[in-house]
Amino acid sequence: MNGFPNTYKSINHSLFQNLMDSTSIFQIDHLIVNLGRKTILRDISAEMPQGAVGLLGPNGAGKSTLLKTMMGFLKPDKGQIKVLGRDPRREGAQVRQRIGYMPEEDTYMPGMTAVEFVSYCGMLCGLPRNEAMLRAHQALHYCGLGEARYRTVDTYSTGMRQRIKLAQALVHDPDLLFLDEPTNGLDPQGRKSMLDLIQEITRQKNISVILSSHLLHDVETVCDYVLVLFQGSVAASGRIQDLKQMAQSSYIIRIKGDMETFIDALREQGLECQPSRDSRIQVRMKEKLGTDVIFRIAHESGAQIRHMAKEEMTLKEVFASAIQQSNGDAAASEG
Repeated sequence: MNGFPNTYKSINHSLFQNLMDSTSIFQIDHLIVNLGRKTILRDISAEMPQGAVGLLGPNGAGKSTLLKTMMGFLKPDKGQIKVLGRDPRREGAQVRQRIGYMPEEDTYMPGMTAVEFVSYCGMLCGLPRNEAMLRAHQALHYCGLGEARYRTVDTYSTGMRQRIKLAQALVHDPDLLFLDEPTNGLDPQGRKSMLDLIQEITRQKNISVILSSHLLHDVETVCDYVLVLFQGSVAASGRIQDLKQMAQSSYIIRIKGDMETFIDALREQGLECQPSRDSRIQVRMKEKLGTDVIFRIAHESGAQIRHMAKEEMTLKEVFASAIQQSNGDAAASEG
């Protein structure tokens, strides 16, 4: 993990840094994007700080459209958008010069060695030939492909091809990386290695990341923030830890007394209960209800609470809850 120093900056990097007018990696205000007669992004608003951001959503949610709009390849029909402080509609080339893009699909050229391919990508980003070659060697070493950099890319394994896609995204030393399914096709060890590398990039190299993935575990491992899209709208947005705390609370409870009577009393109040074989009860609270209702029900049913601890929701549960709520809102709107 060496040979890719922070101090080595690409051409015009310091100039671009001075032009930064925001600490956010992107700001979106009431953005609407249509493709033909179909509305893909429906009046979305969001803002994310520098760091690692997960972009989640089912197929057709609008993730790819949003990334293309951020890079300036699609023009919004309404609303405002800024990426790294710039408007990609008018400054698309400047925005793209500061972004590294790791696509989901393989994009290498058969017959080219890894160092030839990565240096070529560097030249496409505006680097002079000699600088692009130097940066290609550094990026390949950093991504763990130093010993294989003179092999042709078409002889690479799936894991190595994922790493060379990351290397070409890093070669021009961007401020922001777009990673589209970076662990696609990798075995468990390969996934862990890739996620560790992405974490190092964000935490030690000070490069922000937007990780687009259908694997919630990957997002939860790497990212501090998340933007969830559903049917072209924002279903949830913010710091992952905050979203977990805002979602429905769940508690693990142990009691002394008649468990069946206690559970029946909880369910009569509309609380979801799930007993386990080790005499624990998982209780999912309703919105705006405090834990005092549990103690009241325990007292009324003759049970003694011996243990109660809040159970943190997983990102999967937050995601499912956000999608369910958005689906319900959409149905109500149509009704």
